[in-house]
Amino acid sequence: MFSIRTNYKTIYDNILDTAVEYLKKNTGIQSLVIGLSGGIDSALTCVIASEIVKQFPGMPLIGRSIPIETNTDHEIIRARKIGENFCTHFRQEDLTVAFQNLYKNLMSDSHRKHLESYDEKIRRGNIKARLRMVYLFDLAHYEKGMVLSTDNYTELLLGFWTLHGDVGNYGFIQYLWKTEVYGLSQFLVDQYRSRNEISKADALQACIDALPTDGLGITTSDFDQIGVTDYTMVDQILIRYLKGEEENRDHPVIVRHIRSEFKRRDPQSIGREALVQDSR
Repeated sequence: MFSIRTNYKTIYDNILDTAVEYLKKNTGIQSLVIGLSGGIDSALTCVIASEIVKQFPGMPLIGRSIPIETNTDHEIIRARKIGENFCTHFRQEDLTVAFQNLYKNLMSDSHRKHLESYDEKIRRGNIKARLRMVYLFDLAHYEKGMVLSTDNYTELLLGFWTLHGDVGNYGFIQYLWKTEVYGLSQFLVDQYRSRNEISKADALQACIDALPTDGLGITTSDFDQIGVTDYTMVDQILIRYLKGEEENRDHPVIVRHIRSEFKRRDPQSIGREALVQDSR
């Protein structure tokens, strides 16, 4: 677990085999649903899913680009190219008006000031992420499908996601380091180029090359929030810490990891033993 692997063909085959077996056991799942952000994680998840549905005739991969006010044109274009190249059905649904109405209603009884503060941008970002999940889960219910999760292991360890907002039903890459996400994606790009599937290769390559961002308008890149310059550095700092090395304990990456522990244990519940013990 605590090392970067580069045997990408093995990783890819293992993902396919495991996911196919899961779908064979859960026969009520009739479609896969994914939200496409224009980022590398959702792109890689979509590419993998496109291969999985080939083994289930009639099962569609339903993709949605669901931008909300702060998404850039570049993000939207990348999402569309992934959706058009890999999804069975793809559509763009702008949720800006829905978000603005919801946000206005939520703020109507609030005396909160500093609406452009960093904390308020985080709050707005969380609402956007949860609104997208409302849309995707409703779509999945209608299509008798499941929502694919697009988080990776690095983000999990950093708490770099929205509780009840960024989590789907099933994750292909939840336990891949971000470095491995990039490596596996490049492996697949090379595979597509070797088969002369240039449009697919270019769509995925564009996501590899893009500056990583949460797409929520909080900062211009992930690195601004995490306090580093690249994900290779993040992964190495986390790996050394998880192996027991303490020299980076005060680094922003480790501070964030420690402070976000509650998110990895959500929801918390009082155990049965504590409920019924007779201590008086």
